[in-house]
Amino acid sequence: MLQSFYSYASHHPIPGHLPRPGPRLRTNYCPGVFAYKRSLPLPLPLPLPLSLFVLLQHTATPLPIREGKRRGRIKICCRGLERASEGDSNHSSGSSCCHWLTNTKKVTIMVDDFILGTFLASLLGFVFLYILRRSATPKADKRRRAVGAFNDEIRNDCVRSSENGEVRPETDVIVVGAGVAGAALAHTLGKDGRRVHVIERDLTEPDRIVGELLQPGGYLKLIELGLQDCAEEIDAQRVLGYALFKDGRNARLSYPLEKFHSDVSGRSFHNGRFIQRMREKAATLPNVRLEQGTVASLLEENRTIKGVQYKTKTGQELKAYAPLTIVCDGCFSNLRRSLCKPKVDVPSCFVGLVLENCKLPFPNHGHVILADPSPILFYPISSTEIRCLVDVPGQKLPPIANGEMANYLKTLVAPQVPPELYSSFIASIDKGNIRTMPNRSMPASPYSTPGALLMGDAFNMRHPLTGGGMTVALSDIVILRDLLKPLCDLNDSASLSRYLESFYTLRKPMASTINTLAGALYKVFRASPDQARKEMREACFGYLSLGGVCSTGPVALLSGLNPRPLSLVLHFFAVAIYGVGRLLLPFPSPKRLWIAARLILCASGIIFPIIKAEGVRQTFFPATVPAYYRAPPVQ
Repeated sequence: MLQSFYSYASHHPIPGHLPRPGPRLRTNYCPGVFAYKRSLPLPLPLPLPLSLFVLLQHTATPLPIREGKRRGRIKICCRGLERASEGDSNHSSGSSCCHWLTNTKKVTIMVDDFILGTFLASLLGFVFLYILRRSATPKADKRRRAVGAFNDEIRNDCVRSSENGEVRPETDVIVVGAGVAGAALAHTLGKDGRRVHVIERDLTEPDRIVGELLQPGGYLKLIELGLQDCAEEIDAQRVLGYALFKDGRNARLSYPLEKFHSDVSGRSFHNGRFIQRMREKAATLPNVRLEQGTVASLLEENRTIKGVQYKTKTGQELKAYAPLTIVCDGCFSNLRRSLCKPKVDVPSCFVGLVLENCKLPFPNHGHVILADPSPILFYPISSTEIRCLVDVPGQKLPPIANGEMANYLKTLVAPQVPPELYSSFIASIDKGNIRTMPNRSMPASPYSTPGALLMGDAFNMRHPLTGGGMTVALSDIVILRDLLKPLCDLNDSASLSRYLESFYTLRKPMASTINTLAGALYKVFRASPDQARKEMREACFGYLSLGGVCSTGPVALLSGLNPRPLSLVLHFFAVAIYGVGRLLLPFPSPKRLWIAARLILCASGIIFPIIKAEGVRQTFFPATVPAYYRAPPVQ
């Protein structure tokens, strides 16, 4: 066998070495065995495993094979060698079972599939593999020890950096702000196993005059997030619809809740109580950490947000790091300028009062009075309290300290309040607890910033007339939760940022519907000296008073139960056409035709700029946006 192997090696030298002459290689085969006529050409030199296999086969004892049976013999013709010498008598004899191969240019090798040879070759392979694994084990152990030492070094660095005022990533997500959006987001991500660090400027109970009405669509999102119990034990009131008042007339508009569970409805409550309940629930999770502190800036490195710099309650300046930072610090955010293009508009301000010991004309309904110059809102926030919000156009308000605001409310607003609420309204003014709040609107115009994301009022605002802010925020949290769920690692900031671009498109149906409706309704409900605007306001009240689909359709849009922007546009122009019909029937006149034409132009001038700000393509054709189909990054 060794002699044959050296002979083969002498005929197939290693490149760069001269061949050495050697003895002949002898092969044997059974004469009665069929051989394939088509030879398989192989380049020389033959691979070493094949040469070993051939040599092992020739050392084995062939099995007896009957004449004429094809038993899988393979005839390999190796180019570059010649046949055996024609003068060899043993080769020419048919009775001999062997032939001789000389050191020539072509050779024919007969490879037999013997069981013993195959077994020996397999055994050698297993032995060789076992030796390789044994030799690799010390190296693998050494690598594991090195990785363990490296991880220990990282943990030690984290401890040292925290002592120096830096908290290195033992956190997956930093949430800036613990309002409605921040607290709900912290609980949601923490429940999914994320390590969340929440930094809130003030963890005491907030006292606000907005964010007190949660629409039914928002309540459904609250149930989806598992936070519905946060609306319990805070004396929250069920809200079943709206009541409109105009010039002594009224119309009752109920939410279309027939297809939902009996518990589903709107909820109104004290904003601070609701937020505290969500903070407490988030804090019960072991991987959620709530800390009081003021975030001064975002930490940026190579155009990627790495964390935040903040000041604790005691005044200590620290840095916190995480792969993802979500900014939810509200409408007065000081961080949004580095993450979006803020175009904040302040069309009006709310003046807030709390009425006590009175009953609403329609229990468990929000009340909207189409007053002059702006709407007035009433809704319950507890079993004994009713919130009153008076809209004052513009940004300049009568001063409260010198009594001008009280005089404005008593002389201009009070005469338009329903009689059932008049005495309590005056008593609340005399009590002196008057609060104000600017009403802001801001379309979502984010930058794609690796490592950071905006949410809540820091990201997108609309006029609070329709009470849709919390519904949009909770809907956004549901979408973000579903996007992050398949991701185990958030450290690839570039890929994560590109993937989360789909968030801005997926949120559009709900957000655009509520944003557009809030902006359009405020412009329609606000009084104006323009005759076309007056007709539009009257047409809106008349259209909603018709009942049926004319009332349930718009209310379903307003409540977040039907987030379809196209349906909103159809209803809006249906109101305009209804107004044109009122003007032209029974007999049109040139003046009425002119007002009708201006009414259509007025309706277009109200809704189209809002739609443009929201984004036409993302709002109406989200499936055409490439980001809509973004798949999670490969991990």
